[in-house]
Amino acid sequence: MAEHQGNSSNQLNQAERRRQLKLSFTPGNFTIGGSGGTTSYQPPVCRQSQPSSNSTHDEQLNSSPVRIRTGCPPRIRPFNQDFVPDRSRDRLRMCQSIQSTGKLQVSPELVYDFTSDDLQDLGEIGRGAFGTVNKMVHRRSSTVMAVKRIRSTVDEKEQKQLLMDLEVVMKSNECPCIVQFYGALFKEGDCWICMELMDTSLDKFYKFIYEKLQKRIPESILGKITVATVKALNYLKEELKIIHRDVKPSNILLDKRGNIKLCDFGISGQLVDSIARTRDAGCRPYMAPERIDPQRARGYDVRSDVWSLGITLMEVATGYFPYPKWNSVFEQLCQVVQGDPPRLSPNENGNRFSTEFVNFVNTW
Repeated sequence: MAEHQGNSSNQLNQAERRRQLKLSFTPGNFTIGGSGGTTSYQPPVCRQSQPSSNSTHDEQLNSSPVRIRTGCPPRIRPFNQDFVPDRSRDRLRMCQSIQSTGKLQVSPELVYDFTSDDLQDLGEIGRGAFGTVNKMVHRRSSTVMAVKRIRSTVDEKEQKQLLMDLEVVMKSNECPCIVQFYGALFKEGDCWICMELMDTSLDKFYKFIYEKLQKRIPESILGKITVATVKALNYLKEELKIIHRDVKPSNILLDKRGNIKLCDFGISGQLVDSIARTRDAGCRPYMAPERIDPQRARGYDVRSDVWSLGITLMEVATGYFPYPKWNSVFEQLCQVVQGDPPRLSPNENGNRFSTEFVNFVNTW
């Protein structure tokens, strides 16, 4: 009986405390009152309700939800405007990096204010985990471009890769052998990055030549591809102090006017302290042995891009990948690390190459 009376007394005390706690709501905020005093709290605006044209507001997150505990004075966690979770930090950096948001620079002399309404969508030309790439035309300048539409829901790793890609191309507009950046805008939380449009990639080009036309690529064209790629890699090294780390045929683009340009800098790394951070980056079949084997990692520098370029040139020159097919990733890595480097011969797959080209490709 005494235990039952004690429980009843506790229930009455809790009910009384709840009655003492008063919540008065107003349209913009609410006030919590009780024996511990009153505290006013104004919640942040919901992200979904913010206007899409304001990129600063679009990146601010709601504070943690208020937790009211009965039986003690209410405690409110203050809203810290400077607190940004890790997941959104890269996205904020992306917004801050694009100082020309809403500006479209199609040439050194022509800069336009623009919105998504100024772009005419000509259809999707690519799709990836980050979003889509569409071919669009800017109506006022008649400039046709590739627009990479990045979803606001991409994960942290993808955000970092996209941010690196964006930072590199924004700083590389002076290099004619790197795809050009035109501008960017934000629409409904998504980031639209406007880039120079190229017609095809080197992997699609050489497969069309060898498989459809049953032809070979002239050595003079191979030379132009080499010169353009080396110029781009040299610019990255000398001007930006970075290495590409993902040189392969699909990241070398061409257009109908004969321009050849390097793209996709999503896993580029700083030359300083790049080994610890980036050993697992890149497409393995094109990776140099020192990028795979930790015992050789001390030699991992810009020369790894040179190795990848050599593998790329052998593939494009002969029409097939220079390594044999693997049954597993382990076999693939063992072949690259322990096997002899592939070498180009003067007569390869019915192709005849000059001594100069063979020596150039075989010099690792």
